[in-house]
Amino acid sequence: MNHDNSKKPSGKPPYNRSGSQDSLDELSLDDYWKEIENIHEASNSNREQEVVVKEPDEGELEEEWLKEAGLSNLFGEAAGDSQESMVVLATLTRTQSAAVQKRVETVTQTMRKKNKQYQVPDVRDIFKQQNDSEQKATDGVKTAENKTETQEETEEDPACNHHIGDSSLRHAVPASDSDINVEISFSEQAATLSDNPAGKVARDKDDDTLTPDFRLPKNKTGTTKIGDLAPQDMKKVRSLALIELTAIFDIFGAEVKPQKTIKIKTKESGLFGVPLTVLLEQDQKRMPGTRIPLFFQKLISYIEEGKLDTEGLLRIPGVAARVKSLCQELEAKFYEGTFNWEHVKQHDAASLLKLFIRELPQPLLTVEYLKAFQNVQKLPTKKHQLQALNLLVLLLPEGNRDTLKALLEFLQRVIDHRDKNKMTLKNVAMVMAPNLFMFHGLGSKSTEQSEFVMAAGTANIMLFLIKYQNLLWTIPTFLVNQVRKQNAESQRKEKKDKAVKKLLKKMAYDREKHEKQDKNISDIKNVNDADVPQGVIRVQAPHLSKVSMAIQLTEELKASDVVARFLSQKSGTVQVVKKDEVFLYEIGGNIGERCLDDNTYMKDLYLLNPNAEWVIKSKNC
Repeated sequence: MNHDNSKKPSGKPPYNRSGSQDSLDELSLDDYWKEIENIHEASNSNREQEVVVKEPDEGELEEEWLKEAGLSNLFGEAAGDSQESMVVLATLTRTQSAAVQKRVETVTQTMRKKNKQYQVPDVRDIFKQQNDSEQKATDGVKTAENKTETQEETEEDPACNHHIGDSSLRHAVPASDSDINVEISFSEQAATLSDNPAGKVARDKDDDTLTPDFRLPKNKTGTTKIGDLAPQDMKKVRSLALIELTAIFDIFGAEVKPQKTIKIKTKESGLFGVPLTVLLEQDQKRMPGTRIPLFFQKLISYIEEGKLDTEGLLRIPGVAARVKSLCQELEAKFYEGTFNWEHVKQHDAASLLKLFIRELPQPLLTVEYLKAFQNVQKLPTKKHQLQALNLLVLLLPEGNRDTLKALLEFLQRVIDHRDKNKMTLKNVAMVMAPNLFMFHGLGSKSTEQSEFVMAAGTANIMLFLIKYQNLLWTIPTFLVNQVRKQNAESQRKEKKDKAVKKLLKKMAYDREKHEKQDKNISDIKNVNDADVPQGVIRVQAPHLSKVSMAIQLTEELKASDVVARFLSQKSGTVQVVKKDEVFLYEIGGNIGERCLDDNTYMKDLYLLNPNAEWVIKSKNC
């Protein structure tokens, strides 16, 4: 976003405002333009070089997209070994498949133009096979309210059923416009709505309701938050989120083209102007396990210690000369622990916080996806915008996501004191938007009209990030179910491959020894699961006084009930553990590892993943 003209556009904009600006008139944008002026006045003139975005051709962009989506084996020299990619393709919805196919075709055409002889499998047959099953997704959105009989199919392992990704279609669609349906693919919902007689989704009407009270309906198998899944499953979630986001943007004619930067020399130590990854690496050496830069944490805690009641906090800038002097002193003394915080004024500290964010060599929202965040404003409704932001948050690297979360939580605490500091949600969004979205490396020459559109759009996106942060850090159920399906498909293929190998090598095995090993394994399993009747699960708690317990499943049994039963046992020599220190985990089966929320209904989850193990432990174990 380029702001060569930092002055607020004068006069009423000579054009109709888009839906993303429905409650943001020019007057209410004063805080935004004032912040732009403050940023220019306080800009660091010593910055030697800015990050410049490399503009690859369309084929290279789509090739990079396929790599990010976990589908790099569909092309190039590795195309012959595409089993992993085929597993992903086999679990996609209709709209997700269309998004992938579009990128594959672009890459294929580019390779042909460049006379590259890379093998690119024709995935249309796979997608064709999916059309019938994925058409159920569309039908399910339309008729879910009337569906009551969809559990006719049963197999040995429910995790292998092709409908696992679409199991949510058995549930009713959300009862109101403020409900966010996370059980059905967002892009499938969008495609179904766009198929209405009008031919397109109606853009939100202008009204005074800038931020509806969106909510997530309860799901019996539990809500999954970022941080609840094992890394290997989270990697799959990220790839699926990119495919899903692209599918939504394709439906509405918007763009998701991850940008790339030219590598430049950056600072390798210090506080301001240091890459986030470098900051975290140097902080983790001082304090292992650090997920948010120590300096950023200290700034937030200091501002809060100085009271959040300060009028105009974040909006009123600190004295530029004093802020510059503080920067230099902090660079020299912060890590030595000799910096004196006592005389730092509240507005100066707030200015340091915003400066820290702006001075990151690459934006907190990343160069790759900053444009995608900006383009969210082009989606027609607030619900679609919120869904897209949810997926974008999932795409951020961990360090960026954790730091953004800390920032948003701090901003909400500032807003909670709005009666005294006069900083409402809208005020804070206006002030903070330029600090997160103003990045010259992505800039192009802008007009007064585009400046206004970008200002209103990014302010609204900032507002959504703050208000709906709890929703945005939730992993949609349909993505978790797609991960389950991928895991089940991989296990099935692996089992099949092992069976073939065993058959080919059976003459080389010592059959007697092999049977003995099988018996030992069976004996061990029988010891662990001895006499566990149907409808009963065995829960392990290796760190508690009672390490194992058989628990009868009932319709109302929740994860919190299971943990409570263990904690109610008399503790002998084992240290007493508090409820908020341990959690019930679902491990194995069709998931790597998942921390369960308290309201998970165990019988429903057991039916979804009957081969899982159930373990109570802390998140640090």
